[in-house]
Amino acid sequence: MTAGPGRLAELIRSARSVVALTGAGISVPSGIPDFRTPQTGLWENVNPMEVAHIDVFRRDPERFWQFYGDRFATLRDKRPNDAHRALAELQSRGLLEAVITQNIDGLHARAGVADPIEVHGSIDTASCLVCGERHELEEVRARLAAAPDGVPRCSSGHPLKPDVVLFGELLPEAALARASALAAGADLLLCVGTSLEVYPVAQLPQITLAAGGRIVLVTQGPTPYDREAELKLTGDVVEELSAVLAAL
Repeated sequence: MTAGPGRLAELIRSARSVVALTGAGISVPSGIPDFRTPQTGLWENVNPMEVAHIDVFRRDPERFWQFYGDRFATLRDKRPNDAHRALAELQSRGLLEAVITQNIDGLHARAGVADPIEVHGSIDTASCLVCGERHELEEVRARLAAAPDGVPRCSSGHPLKPDVVLFGELLPEAALARASALAAGADLLLCVGTSLEVYPVAQLPQITLAAGGRIVLVTQGPTPYDREAELKLTGDVVEELSAVLAAL
């Protein structure tokens, strides 16, 4: 057993409250690209402000859905990987209090995580901003496929918007409040596959540290918290979390 995963297992075992915070890196092994990796990142060849901003949705829903329709297609057959399942297993053993995620792919819930806190929303539903009508993902896909202009619409003909946080939108207040409270109460905040660069979620490790807790990073790239972390594991996220489970 390598020292890193074994040490993390010790930290988890001795902590009163462990909370996980996950980002795009945990879903990369499931075939979902992250956002900023050169050449493969989602924003490498497209300006998110031109396709994934709330103003674009309101002004030009066809352009918005041309991009988001591709996102829906990309995510359609994706499945949880063993890193998602490792967190679900930790939770089922009573060793992990909650999972906070920046991801919109719904893979934590599919892996068996109970009540993941999705601070950036989820693609599992889409809603009409005019009448409030909401539809599940498969229905939205059906309406998208049938729409002559490529824009899925509600029964009154208004464009549906994925229930995700777009650029220019605030994060859902209730989810962020829950996340902040969990971070404040955590003895150990396990940050998995996140660069911790996008605020306000990036402030959660600081909340844990300020309350006297520890943070552990399981991510391959640099983060602003590298010096403050109790431990950093930089290997493949699936291998690292699988090794942690084995050590427990």
